[in-house]
Amino acid sequence: MDLISIDKRVAELCVEVGDFIQKEGAGFDLSKIEQKNSFNNLVSYVDKEAERRLVYSLHKIVPEAGFITEEGTVEQSKQNTYNWIIDPLDGTTNFLHGLPIYAISIGLTRGTETIFGAVYHVVRKECFHAIEGGKAFCNDHEIRVSSVPSLGESLLATGFPYYHSEKKDAYLDIIKEFLYKTHGIRRLGSAAIDLAYVACGRLEGFFEYNLNPWDVAAGAFIVQQAGGKVTDFKGGNNFLFGGELCAANGHIHQEMLNQIKPRWGY
Repeated sequence: MDLISIDKRVAELCVEVGDFIQKEGAGFDLSKIEQKNSFNNLVSYVDKEAERRLVYSLHKIVPEAGFITEEGTVEQSKQNTYNWIIDPLDGTTNFLHGLPIYAISIGLTRGTETIFGAVYHVVRKECFHAIEGGKAFCNDHEIRVSSVPSLGESLLATGFPYYHSEKKDAYLDIIKEFLYKTHGIRRLGSAAIDLAYVACGRLEGFFEYNLNPWDVAAGAFIVQQAGGKVTDFKGGNNFLFGGELCAANGHIHQEMLNQIKPRWGY
């Protein structure tokens, strides 16, 4: 499999579909918003059409690959050797309100391993991408996680899940601790962009729970290829399908887990 060629073709596809998303956003009719399976979990025809366009082109790029997608416009499959994991518009609520923080997220897995990731920040036209065995890039420039050495000097990001479980109070306790012990916490509204920003050093760390694989497949891989560390809240590797993730530069990751684990019951 020619990952270099795939990288180039997917980057071009992201620009094409990103232009469609941005054009539709300029005159978006709020009456066309749909609600999915929980309050504030929103979707529009833009998400669905963007996904259809991505699926159509990605199938041509790797015909043997299956699909795991947010909007379910194609039959879902985890049984293939290769699978595309796609969020066509990560940050839908931002998009619908005209807040310019939303992205296309595309990961490619081989078995249980991610081998390619691309996160395209539509408004800034920044494509963060990486392939197996390679470095991480933003457009044509190599990126690395930050060298900030301690939690106390760090800027973090998190998100607030649509599905609130019995863990929500524990989660708020974790946020409180990080507010006291860091330069601050940001909530951008797009896990894919949060992870891309960890990869390029704009943030030192990101944590969230109740995540889906399409939220994190590409971004988590890019963080790893940029020299960062990604785990679940236990410190293990079950972050792609496990629903919880902690990503950071190599210096503060363990410090973050030290705050998360006891409050999360690990």
